[in-house]
Amino acid sequence: MAIQRLDKILSNQGNLSRKEGKVLIWQGKVTVNGVVVKAPDCKVDTQRDQVTVDGRPLSIREHIYLMLHKPQGVVSATEDTRFPTVVDLVPPQLRRKGLFPAGRLDKDTEGFVLITDDGVFAHRILAPKSHLPKRYLAVLDHPITPDLAGEFAKGVDLGGEDQCSPAQLHIVENGPQPQVEVTIYEGMYHQIKRMFERFGYRVIYLKRLQIGGLPLDPQLPLGACRELDDRELEQMTKGYLD
Repeated sequence: MAIQRLDKILSNQGNLSRKEGKVLIWQGKVTVNGVVVKAPDCKVDTQRDQVTVDGRPLSIREHIYLMLHKPQGVVSATEDTRFPTVVDLVPPQLRRKGLFPAGRLDKDTEGFVLITDDGVFAHRILAPKSHLPKRYLAVLDHPITPDLAGEFAKGVDLGGEDQCSPAQLHIVENGPQPQVEVTIYEGMYHQIKRMFERFGYRVIYLKRLQIGGLPLDPQLPLGACRELDDRELEQMTKGYLD
Protein backbone atom coordinates (compact mmCIF):
# COMPACT_ATOMS: atom_id res chain seq x y z
CA MET A 1 0.00 0.00 0.00
CA ALA A 2 2.78 2.49 0.98
CA ILE A 3 1.85 6.11 0.11
CA GLN A 4 -1.82 6.80 -0.72
CA ARG A 5 -4.25 9.71 -0.91
CA LEU A 6 -6.21 10.28 2.27
CA ASP A 7 -9.60 10.12 0.54
CA LYS A 8 -8.66 6.81 -1.10
CA ILE A 9 -7.70 5.35 2.27
CA LEU A 10 -11.04 6.39 3.76
CA SER A 11 -12.84 4.83 0.82
CA ASN A 12 -10.90 1.55 0.89
CA GLN A 13 -10.49 1.11 4.62
CA GLY A 14 -13.33 3.08 6.15
CA ASN A 15 -16.27 1.57 4.27
CA LEU A 16 -17.08 4.99 2.76
CA SER A 17 -17.60 6.24 -0.75
CA ARG A 18 -14.89 8.57 -2.06
CA LYS A 19 -17.39 11.47 -1.84
CA GLU A 20 -18.33 10.65 1.77
CA GLY A 21 -14.64 10.53 2.69
CA LYS A 22 -14.00 13.94 1.16
CA VAL A 23 -16.91 15.47 3.07
CA LEU A 24 -15.54 14.17 6.37
CA ILE A 25 -12.13 15.58 5.50
CA TRP A 26 -13.55 19.00 4.58
CA GLN A 27 -15.54 19.01 7.85
CA GLY A 28 -12.32 18.60 9.83
CA LYS A 29 -13.27 15.19 11.20
CA VAL A 30 -10.13 13.42 9.97
CA THR A 31 -6.69 13.67 11.53
CA VAL A 32 -3.31 12.33 10.46
CA ASN A 33 -0.90 11.82 13.35
CA GLY A 34 -3.12 13.99 15.55
CA VAL A 35 -3.33 16.92 13.09
CA VAL A 36 -6.59 17.85 11.36
CA VAL A 37 -6.19 17.53 7.60
CA LYS A 38 -8.68 19.17 5.19
CA ALA A 39 -7.03 18.19 1.89
CA PRO A 40 -8.45 14.98 0.37
CA ASP A 41 -5.29 14.53 -1.71
CA CYS A 42 -3.03 14.58 1.38
CA LYS A 43 -0.48 11.78 1.05
CA VAL A 44 -0.44 9.25 3.89
CA ASP A 45 2.16 6.61 4.65
CA THR A 46 0.03 3.56 5.42
CA GLN A 47 2.92 1.86 7.23
CA ARG A 48 3.66 4.70 9.66
CA ASP A 49 0.89 7.29 9.86
CA GLN A 50 -2.08 7.09 12.21
CA VAL A 51 -5.44 8.20 10.80
CA THR A 52 -8.51 8.89 12.91
CA VAL A 53 -12.08 9.52 11.79
CA ASP A 54 -14.35 11.26 14.30
CA GLY A 55 -11.78 10.43 16.95
CA ARG A 56 -11.70 6.71 16.13
CA PRO A 57 -8.42 5.16 14.93
CA LEU A 58 -8.67 3.72 11.42
CA SER A 59 -6.92 0.48 10.62
CA ILE A 60 -5.07 0.96 7.33
CA ARG A 61 -3.44 -2.42 6.95
CA GLU A 62 -3.66 -3.88 3.44
CA HIS A 63 -6.01 -6.54 4.78
CA ILE A 64 -7.84 -6.93 8.04
CA TYR A 65 -8.42 -10.10 10.08
CA LEU A 66 -11.04 -10.10 12.81
CA MET A 67 -11.96 -12.51 15.58
CA LEU A 68 -15.70 -12.47 16.25
CA HIS A 69 -17.31 -14.16 19.24
CA LYS A 70 -20.48 -15.10 17.40
CA PRO A 71 -23.72 -15.39 19.39
CA GLN A 72 -26.68 -17.58 18.53
CA GLY A 73 -29.24 -16.17 16.11
CA VAL A 74 -26.63 -14.60 13.82
CA VAL A 75 -25.93 -16.03 10.36
CA SER A 76 -22.48 -16.45 8.82
CA ALA A 77 -23.07 -14.30 5.76
CA THR A 78 -22.41 -10.80 4.48
CA GLU A 79 -26.11 -9.95 4.19
CA ASP A 80 -29.45 -11.52 5.01
CA THR A 81 -33.05 -10.30 4.79
CA ARG A 82 -34.25 -12.09 7.94
CA PHE A 83 -31.42 -12.34 10.45
CA PRO A 84 -28.44 -10.25 11.57
CA THR A 85 -25.15 -11.30 10.01
CA VAL A 86 -21.65 -11.67 11.41
CA VAL A 87 -20.59 -8.66 9.32
CA ASP A 88 -23.34 -6.57 10.97
CA LEU A 89 -21.54 -7.11 14.30
CA VAL A 90 -18.27 -5.56 13.11
CA PRO A 91 -17.86 -2.15 14.83
CA PRO A 92 -17.64 0.95 12.58
CA GLN A 93 -13.93 1.53 13.19
CA LEU A 94 -13.10 -1.95 11.84
CA ARG A 95 -15.46 -2.00 8.89
CA ARG A 96 -14.18 -1.86 5.35
CA LYS A 97 -15.35 -2.94 1.93
CA GLY A 98 -15.24 -6.62 1.07
CA LEU A 99 -15.50 -8.12 4.57
CA PHE A 100 -16.82 -11.69 4.71
CA PRO A 101 -16.72 -14.69 7.08
CA ALA A 102 -13.94 -17.17 6.27
CA GLY A 103 -16.00 -20.28 6.86
CA ARG A 104 -19.39 -20.68 8.47
CA LEU A 105 -21.05 -21.48 11.74
CA ASP A 106 -24.71 -22.51 11.94
CA LYS A 107 -27.14 -19.83 13.07
CA ASP A 108 -27.59 -21.54 16.46
CA THR A 109 -23.86 -22.16 16.99
CA GLU A 110 -21.67 -19.79 19.00
CA GLY A 111 -17.96 -19.13 18.94
CA PHE A 112 -14.96 -18.09 16.90
CA VAL A 113 -15.63 -16.77 13.40
CA LEU A 114 -12.82 -15.29 11.35
CA ILE A 115 -13.87 -12.25 9.30
CA THR A 116 -11.55 -10.79 6.68
CA ASP A 117 -11.30 -9.03 3.32
CA ASP A 118 -8.39 -11.25 2.23
CA GLY A 119 -9.80 -13.77 -0.22
CA VAL A 120 -6.46 -15.46 -0.86
CA PHE A 121 -5.88 -16.10 2.84
CA ALA A 122 -9.44 -17.36 3.33
CA HIS A 123 -9.06 -19.77 0.42
CA ARG A 124 -5.84 -21.12 1.90
CA ILE A 125 -7.26 -21.84 5.34
CA LEU A 126 -10.52 -23.27 3.97
CA ALA A 127 -8.91 -25.53 1.36
CA PRO A 128 -9.37 -29.23 2.28
CA LYS A 129 -5.66 -29.87 1.80
CA SER A 130 -4.80 -27.41 4.58
CA HIS A 131 -6.30 -29.75 7.23
CA LEU A 132 -6.69 -26.76 9.52
CA PRO A 133 -8.18 -28.13 12.76
CA LYS A 134 -11.23 -26.57 14.38
CA ARG A 135 -12.08 -27.37 18.00
CA TYR A 136 -15.63 -27.25 19.37
CA LEU A 137 -17.44 -27.65 22.67
CA ALA A 138 -20.64 -29.66 22.37
CA VAL A 139 -23.35 -30.45 24.91
CA LEU A 140 -25.30 -33.64 24.20
CA ASP A 141 -28.76 -34.82 25.18
CA HIS A 142 -27.77 -38.00 27.08
CA PRO A 143 -24.73 -39.71 28.61
CA ILE A 144 -21.93 -40.66 26.27
CA THR A 145 -20.21 -44.04 25.99
CA PRO A 146 -16.39 -44.15 26.03
CA ASP A 147 -16.20 -46.12 22.77
CA LEU A 148 -17.52 -43.13 20.80
CA ALA A 149 -14.04 -41.53 20.79
CA GLY A 150 -12.76 -44.56 18.91
CA GLU A 151 -15.58 -44.31 16.36
CA PHE A 152 -14.77 -40.65 15.72
CA ALA A 153 -11.07 -41.49 15.40
CA LYS A 154 -11.88 -43.88 12.54
CA GLY A 155 -13.86 -41.26 10.63
CA VAL A 156 -17.65 -41.19 10.50
CA ASP A 157 -19.75 -42.22 7.51
CA LEU A 158 -22.53 -39.65 7.28
CA GLY A 159 -24.26 -41.38 4.42
CA GLY A 160 -24.21 -40.74 0.71
CA GLU A 161 -20.77 -39.53 -0.30
CA ASP A 162 -20.06 -37.74 2.99
CA GLN A 163 -17.25 -39.54 4.79
CA CYS A 164 -15.61 -37.56 7.58
CA SER A 165 -11.91 -37.64 8.16
CA PRO A 166 -10.77 -38.96 11.55
CA ALA A 167 -11.77 -36.58 14.36
CA GLN A 168 -10.75 -36.26 18.00
CA LEU A 169 -13.32 -36.56 20.76
CA HIS A 170 -12.56 -35.73 24.40
CA ILE A 171 -15.10 -36.11 27.21
CA VAL A 172 -14.99 -33.00 29.41
CA GLU A 173 -17.83 -33.97 31.72
CA ASN A 174 -20.16 -36.94 31.47
CA GLY A 175 -23.64 -36.97 32.90
CA PRO A 176 -27.26 -36.40 31.83
CA GLN A 177 -26.07 -33.65 29.45
CA PRO A 178 -22.40 -34.42 28.84
CA GLN A 179 -19.90 -31.84 27.61
CA VAL A 180 -17.37 -32.96 25.01
CA GLU A 181 -14.71 -31.33 22.88
CA VAL A 182 -14.46 -32.31 19.23
CA THR A 183 -11.68 -31.44 16.80
CA ILE A 184 -12.41 -31.77 13.09
CA TYR A 185 -10.29 -31.08 10.01
CA GLU A 186 -12.92 -30.19 7.43
CA GLY A 187 -16.18 -28.29 7.31
CA MET A 188 -19.05 -30.36 5.94
CA TYR A 189 -22.63 -29.12 6.29
CA HIS A 190 -23.77 -29.50 9.95
CA GLN A 191 -20.85 -31.89 10.33
CA ILE A 192 -20.58 -32.22 14.10
CA LYS A 193 -24.32 -32.48 14.61
CA ARG A 194 -24.53 -35.16 11.92
CA MET A 195 -21.58 -37.07 13.38
CA PHE A 196 -23.31 -37.36 16.74
CA GLU A 197 -26.70 -38.10 15.16
CA ARG A 198 -25.07 -41.06 13.42
CA PHE A 199 -24.68 -42.65 16.87
CA GLY A 200 -28.01 -41.55 18.35
CA TYR A 201 -26.98 -38.32 20.09
CA ARG A 202 -28.48 -34.86 19.67
CA VAL A 203 -26.32 -31.77 20.04
CA ILE A 204 -28.18 -29.24 22.19
CA TYR A 205 -25.38 -26.64 22.31
CA LEU A 206 -22.34 -26.07 20.12
CA LYS A 207 -19.51 -23.55 20.30
CA ARG A 208 -16.33 -23.20 18.24
CA LEU A 209 -13.38 -22.74 20.59
CA GLN A 210 -10.39 -22.66 18.27
CA ILE A 211 -9.26 -22.34 14.64
CA GLY A 212 -5.87 -23.82 13.83
CA GLY A 213 -3.57 -23.00 16.71
CA LEU A 214 -5.50 -19.91 17.83
CA PRO A 215 -8.15 -20.22 20.57
CA LEU A 216 -11.06 -17.86 21.02
CA ASP A 217 -10.02 -14.98 23.26
CA PRO A 218 -11.64 -15.75 26.66
CA GLN A 219 -11.82 -11.99 27.35
CA LEU A 220 -13.82 -11.27 24.17
CA PRO A 221 -17.52 -10.85 25.11
CA LEU A 222 -20.24 -12.66 23.22
CA GLY A 223 -21.11 -10.58 20.15
CA ALA A 224 -17.86 -8.61 20.27
CA CYS A 225 -15.17 -8.39 17.62
CA ARG A 226 -11.51 -7.40 17.59
CA GLU A 227 -8.60 -7.26 15.16
CA LEU A 228 -5.99 -10.02 15.08
CA ASP A 229 -2.33 -9.08 15.00
CA ASP A 230 0.43 -10.72 12.96
CA ARG A 231 1.51 -12.91 15.89
CA GLU A 232 -2.01 -14.32 16.25
CA LEU A 233 -2.32 -14.98 12.51
CA GLU A 234 0.94 -16.91 12.66
CA GLN A 235 -0.31 -18.80 15.70
CA MET A 236 -3.47 -19.74 13.80
CA THR A 237 -1.70 -21.13 10.74
CA LYS A 238 1.75 -22.24 11.89
CA GLY A 239 2.34 -25.88 11.08
CA TYR A 240 -0.77 -26.15 8.89
CA LEU A 241 -0.19 -23.91 5.87
CA ASP A 242 2.84 -23.88 3.61
